[in-house]
Amino acid sequence: MTPAEVLLVASLVAAAIAVGVRGRPARQRLAILTVRRPWRPNPMRLAAGLGGFAVALFVGGLPGLVVGAVVAVILERFLRGLEPAEARARRLREVADLPLAADLIAAGLRAGAPVDHAAAAVAEAIGGPLGERLARVARALRLGAEPVEAWGHIAPVAGAGRMAQAAIRSSASGAALAGALSRLADDLRADHAVAGEAAARRAGVLIVLPLGLCFLPAFILAGLVPVLIAVLHDVL
Repeated sequence: MTPAEVLLVASLVAAAIAVGVRGRPARQRLAILTVRRPWRPNPMRLAAGLGGFAVALFVGGLPGLVVGAVVAVILERFLRGLEPAEARARRLREVADLPLAADLIAAGLRAGAPVDHAAAAVAEAIGGPLGERLARVARALRLGAEPVEAWGHIAPVAGAGRMAQAAIRSSASGAALAGALSRLADDLRADHAVAGEAAARRAGVLIVLPLGLCFLPAFILAGLVPVLIAVLHDVL
């Protein structure tokens, strides 16, 4: 490795350390750089580093180091933007449990239970991540929080914003919340059915696409190329 390449590698390492400790207090920066901690590989950084290393080997030389470093940074940012499997499973379970939760809360309200008691009972019944959110909603309502603040705990769930809006309108205008939640549950189930059908159609297209990519070159080579060669032979 030439002196210029060694200098570039050292600069990249120094830049990585600077980025890792940037924005921290001076005492914390010193602790990060001096305190020994057990090394634990970061899968995203490891994959990004391997990708950058492969590109550097492929390009070669000083340009390879530069391109590899850029590729490693881009890969790490891309991988960080991907949704973790645990978060995705949590999100999907919340979306799947939302229609049932709306129906159960509506049933509790029709039975005469207050909103906070109905939400707490449903949270205990369904459990899971949505149950945790509903438990926070019930606790906030019981402690006297504003409906906007209390129902904001379930707002991040896809489709739950309509539930929160219905509850807030009901608290402000006295409208019946049970009927709104029942209609919301029906709408959510219809949306899930439409999304499932769209996913099934999309899966069919994605399954056919690799087959087309495999058979199309063979069809061109075996069917069209001999015909074109014969035509060109007759013309020329």
